[in-house]
Parts: sequence; structure tokens; C-alpha cells
Amino acid sequence: MTVVEPTLRRERQLLRDHPIVIACDEVGRGALAGPVAVGAAVLSARHTRRRVPEGLRDSKLIAEPRRAAVAERAAAWVDASAVGWAESTEIDEVGIIRALGLAAHRALAGLVAQGVVFDDAIVLLDGNHDYISLIGSVGCRVQPVVKADRDCASAAAASVVAKVARDTHMVALHESAPMYLWERNKGYASADHRIAIREHGLSTHHRSSWAIADAPTLF
Repeated sequence: MTVVEPTLRRERQLLRDHPIVIACDEVGRGALAGPVAVGAAVLSARHTRRRVPEGLRDSKLIAEPRRAAVAERAAAWVDASAVGWAESTEIDEVGIIRALGLAAHRALAGLVAQGVVFDDAIVLLDGNHDYISLIGSVGCRVQPVVKADRDCASAAAASVVAKVARDTHMVALHESAPMYLWERNKGYASADHRIAIREHGLSTHHRSSWAIADAPTLF
């Protein structure tokens, strides 16, 4: 399988009209347990002159043993980065799409706390649906781009930073409920995870509003 290497082509185009690009990507959307996370990465024109970090890809295309190192390089490469979260209880209360919007707003608030100024910025959002504006304005335009995490280096950076943060969180949760094997499946619908759910029921970290028994096996 040919692996597409992300570039800065789209970011350079956007930076002709905007001082910064803020790329956002989600992880954990299809999991049965744990929070959803949205990573946000800021890129300015001065950073587009630097080489894309070695090994940077959509986080799903990076082998797990290498992700942490790639995430560290990605975080050092961008101007700033943050991760926002929406817990499983919030997913149950408002649905996954609005929960993604909440997580994205929290990630963007994390950037503001670091001093990022949103005036005339543009948000490059992976996917085909603007779940950010669904929650409310962030003070700048949001541009959804299908497969941005594959094609755009800034979105790939947001993806891997969020992926490593969420995986680390799920490994920590494993200690409180080891029967679900979250250190291996990270809350996704692996066969072992679904067997554990049938044997032990749902934990407080599961998305109880979902039809979990019917969820497809992803691993």
C-alpha cells in the first residue's frame, strides 16, 4: 500500500490570506469507551519554511511504538498545540457530533490560553462536517477538508498529538478496570473488549447510549 506523505501545499495557500492556520482533527470518535479528543495545531508562514517532521502521517498510519516520538517532533514543529476533550457522559448527553464540537472548542481555548490570537485566522478541520461552528463561533472561519489528516501536515500533527494523548489516557484508565483491556484496545470495539462487556457489563467510562452489543469489531 502506498502511503501518502502530507505536505504544506494547502497551508501555504491559506497563509496567503491568513496569518495562521489552526488545524484540528479528532480521535476516539468510534470508540465504545473513553472520551473523544480533538487536537489543534497552529502553523504560521515562518514554520512552513521548515521541513515536515520525519515520519509525520495521519496518526492511524503510524505504528504505535513510533507515535509518541512523532507526536513530540510534531508538537515542537508547530507554533502551538492543544488537546480538548469530551467525556463519555457528555457523548451520551449531547451525541457524538456535538461532543466533538465541545472538544474542539476546548482545544481552541487551550490555544488561547497559550497566547494564540485568532484574528483573521482560519481553522482547517479534517472531515466534511463543521462540528465546531455547530457549538458556536470561534471568531474565525472554519474550513472542513476531507482527508486533511492524510494530506495536510498541520492536520497530521494535530492528529498524532491527540492520538498519543488519548491513548495515554486510556492506558491510565485500564488500571481502574483491567478486565476491558483498554491498554491494548484503547476503548475501541475489539473482540476481547466486547467479550468483556458481555461478561462484566458497562463501566462508567463506556458510552452507554450506544448500541454497544451491535458495534462492529474494529481490531
